[in-house]
Amino acid sequence: MDDTQPSSARGLRRAIMAVLAVQAGIAALLVAIDLVQAVPRPGLPSAPGPAGPSVRPYVPDRHPAGPDAPRGRPMADRLAFDGTGDRLNVSGQIAPGDAERMVQELSRRSEAGEPVRVVNLDSTGGSVRDALAIGRELREREIDTDIADSAICFSACPYIFAGGVERTVNQGGRLGVHQHYFGESTFLPAFMAVNDIQRGQAEVMAHLRAMGVDPALLEPAMRTPPGEIYILDRQELVEFRLVTSDD
Repeated sequence: MDDTQPSSARGLRRAIMAVLAVQAGIAALLVAIDLVQAVPRPGLPSAPGPAGPSVRPYVPDRHPAGPDAPRGRPMADRLAFDGTGDRLNVSGQIAPGDAERMVQELSRRSEAGEPVRVVNLDSTGGSVRDALAIGRELREREIDTDIADSAICFSACPYIFAGGVERTVNQGGRLGVHQHYFGESTFLPAFMAVNDIQRGQAEVMAHLRAMGVDPALLEPAMRTPPGEIYILDRQELVEFRLVTSDD
């Protein structure tokens, strides 16, 4: 080190180096944890998580298999809108920018003299932030949400569903949750990525609370890996206050 540098400059350099060292250490620790968790260890119990018939594989671009489509059917890569009267059918994956498109569609219908009263959802999820924004918009406009028989609402979609004033899941409808990605980039320093996740989870919790849904919904969500989806049963839909009536 150059001894001719002012002490303040040397102190600043040491501080910067210390921050970089901490970032590198956190990143190495996170990688090590991932590697350890990925290696099977006979005789040691794995971390408990949801299992059984409630847990299914999750493929965002495919609607789950059904009797008429054993391998499922493709899901649009962004939300599509259709329907007549006071109902709006919303289907597909939730892409960045879909919140703005949804607001435009609701405004267009309202200006045409056909305001939307009920939104029917059929989505595998997608952008969490857009889902939160759409959910808030639905609540502000006092619109109800519905998941029809054979329809789904997975991943980020339940945050749209939660925005409904009256919320209904029909007997054949399915609502599922799992872990989310909140970061915009996978190349962030480790501590920034962790902070981004924490901020995202806090925003989701605040949204659920504001919509009257029990934030405890995040427990099964955070325990279910992104490659799987946890389907809530009728009792859980009621306990988490996702539905407004147990029909």
